[in-house]
Amino acid sequence: MKKLRVGIAGYGVVGHRRRACVDMNPHLKTVAISDIRVSRQHEDRDGVMNYPNYDLLLDHHLDVLFVCLPNYLAADAAIKGLSKGLHVFCEKPPGRNLEDVVDVQTVERQHPKGKLKYGFNHRYHDSFIEASKAVHSGKYGKILNIRGVYGKSRIIPFDGGWRSQRKFAGGGILLDQGIHMLDMVQSLAGDFDEVYSFVSNSYWQHDVEDNAYALMRNKEGCVAMIHSTATQWQHRFRLEITLEEAIVELTGILSGSKSYGEEKLKIIARDNASNNGAFHEVSKTFLDDHSWQREVDEFAETIVKDKKVVNGSSSEAYKVMELVQRIYFSDEKWRQRYGITLPPIKE
Repeated sequence: MKKLRVGIAGYGVVGHRRRACVDMNPHLKTVAISDIRVSRQHEDRDGVMNYPNYDLLLDHHLDVLFVCLPNYLAADAAIKGLSKGLHVFCEKPPGRNLEDVVDVQTVERQHPKGKLKYGFNHRYHDSFIEASKAVHSGKYGKILNIRGVYGKSRIIPFDGGWRSQRKFAGGGILLDQGIHMLDMVQSLAGDFDEVYSFVSNSYWQHDVEDNAYALMRNKEGCVAMIHSTATQWQHRFRLEITLEEAIVELTGILSGSKSYGEEKLKIIARDNASNNGAFHEVSKTFLDDHSWQREVDEFAETIVKDKKVVNGSSSEAYKVMELVQRIYFSDEKWRQRYGITLPPIKE
């Protein structure tokens, strides 16, 4: 079978990682990349064309476009890729704001044969896959509450560059990193109808947030408390799901930096015969990160078998971006300071 020709727009750390996964897939082959650090158009020794910008990349004969660009370019590149009739995989966040997602969806509807998938990579980690199975099995009853902390000591490079500027990034730690946890929480508990928050940039003093505290409740009464932070001096990932009969606990997450510690899953089931806190615990540690390859392989299968995008669809991207905006809006001081509006009701 002829391999699908892949172009990668943005060839930094993530672009390199995506290429490694693309070239491991039997249906895909990287044929071209673009990056602002490419000084002139040329062909590598391995036959891959290099372009200084993604407009030139899109003139190459491609079937699939991977968008690994900064927030302010992501939506534009996705739109241009879809308009060219390409299948598009775009990293999170899908843009700077909800309007960027709406613009992409408009073009997506005009090109229904193209597959569009967003890279919410954390769904593909082994710990979350097993946690999700446990939660959705019904074995431990319904979700009562969720608590999560996801933090690092800065947004790299948080002392400058596009990530620390609202006009380019759209938001700070919540949009850059916390969006992963929000996506995970929504995939477990569904949509949240009530949102309350405190958002601040009092430490790093940029015009994007360095801390966001969100308290949310859905129609079923599940309450989620999420803290997304760029002042977590020891990097941390922790997600606790309390069900009627158990706690499902995820700690640490495998990453390139290895700074979040071991990736572990615990299921702590209570003893129904006792009300004095008796329980039994199952714990598992994951040593290898298969999430990146698993995500790319799923996208390739979606294209080859003409399947519907299930994880990371544009509708899911819209929902998580809508929740991000509602968290920004719910802090009165933050919304007045930066002109945040309430997201429109989408029919």
